[in-house]
Amino acid sequence: MGFNKPANTDVVATLKAAVDKLNALPTPPEFLLHTGDISHLSRPEEFDTVDQILKSAVAKDVFFVPGEHDVIGDDGKQYLERYAKNSQGAGWYSFDKKGVHFVGLVNVMNLKAGGLGSLGADQLAWIERDLKPLSSSVPIIVFAHIPLWSVYPEWGWGTEDSAQVLTMLKRFGSATVLNGHIHQTMQKVEGTVTFHTAASTAFPQPQPGKADSPGPMKVPAEQLRALLGITDVNFVRGQQSLAIVDSSLG
Repeated sequence: MGFNKPANTDVVATLKAAVDKLNALPTPPEFLLHTGDISHLSRPEEFDTVDQILKSAVAKDVFFVPGEHDVIGDDGKQYLERYAKNSQGAGWYSFDKKGVHFVGLVNVMNLKAGGLGSLGADQLAWIERDLKPLSSSVPIIVFAHIPLWSVYPEWGWGTEDSAQVLTMLKRFGSATVLNGHIHQTMQKVEGTVTFHTAASTAFPQPQPGKADSPGPMKVPAEQLRALLGITDVNFVRGQQSLAIVDSSLG
């Protein structure tokens, strides 16, 4: 929210379209996960606008993790006050819903060379403590802003110390890692771990290596909504993998 360049001059409209699409799903979602970059410049009015639009969603519970644009200028102080009051450290936390364990991570506070994400020793130690008591049969969903797999490190599309998290996840029969940041859908499966990046509701970005640098990608107006979208994740007890369905706003 707050972005207004030619790639999308009306991000309010496309976020509202995303909420309308969520509300029209055959089975209403129990809650929403937001994988970061709620705002463009961490301005109060940008956060306020998003909060107001999300009030119209049928799912009233929304769980956030920050993007790098949400922590500009104040090291995430405003983000923490609004969206992560009961979190640990820089905003990481976990919760359980109907037998599924969710872990929200923060990998945008100490970006490395080229913009690579970083979790840091304190968060890694917390993740280990958080997962340790869980049975390997418990489905795990991890969500963060920057991908936890190396999509394209040259553009900072990866997390420097994510290998340690993936080692912790390997013992679970079902582990799903959801990310934002790259503004396009990509999927990878490694053993029992499925990685899935979501489309944006604001603007698309180029495919890895298909442009000089990452950033807003301008497309013809009639094509924009086809490149924006939401991801619907369904858990069915008795099945190992989660059903993940991407749908565009177009």
